[in-house]
Amino acid sequence: MLNQFLWIIYPYLCVAIFVVGHIARYKYDQFSWTAKSSEFIEKKRLKWGSLLFHLGVIPVFLGHVVGLAIPAEWISGLGVSNHLYHFGAVYIGSIFGIMTLIGMLLLTARRVTIKNVRKLSSASDMFVNFLLIVILFMGCYSTLVTNAVAPDFDYRQTISIWFRHLFTFSPNANLMVDVPLSFKIHIFLGFTILACWPFTRLVHVWSVPLTYANRRYIIYRKNKIS
Repeated sequence: MLNQFLWIIYPYLCVAIFVVGHIARYKYDQFSWTAKSSEFIEKKRLKWGSLLFHLGVIPVFLGHVVGLAIPAEWISGLGVSNHLYHFGAVYIGSIFGIMTLIGMLLLTARRVTIKNVRKLSSASDMFVNFLLIVILFMGCYSTLVTNAVAPDFDYRQTISIWFRHLFTFSPNANLMVDVPLSFKIHIFLGFTILACWPFTRLVHVWSVPLTYANRRYIIYRKNKIS
């Protein structure tokens, strides 16, 4: 019963909260749809932490899309051997994963150690920061350690198939039974942050300033006092 809840009910519950929560927040609480930048308080650590995090998280996300959403047979059909795929997933993926983790550690340390930034932070900000650290750590651990300890485990024949079946509403929880614990924790927390997403500053991800480069200049004029 626990297996069914963790790998069938819980993922759908988190996705439902993710979708409904975003709609509700956009409709009823648009003024809080912001990243709540604290750049004016401290810039140096924010610059490096944000740069490492954002440069790393995009390749990490794309790597997850390839590994989970695209069947292994399709990748092999493109001429990518298992050895080449494994090299990219483990070594290149680890570089970006560690980069993202370091960036998140810098941002979290900044939020905790700088008094004014800490005062500006809400409980949800702290929760999301630490949750992301755990998710990233477990992802790096699974890639570097678990794959080395259990080299015969192939997530593309278990986790990936289970994940794709979620979208066809035919998930098989039995596929997750023999998955190593580190992968299970990483996946469970990944769905957890989806459920938390609409209620935190993470919503600013959807407010990409695509029109920034084409916007009109702001003109300032002096107000001459006679």
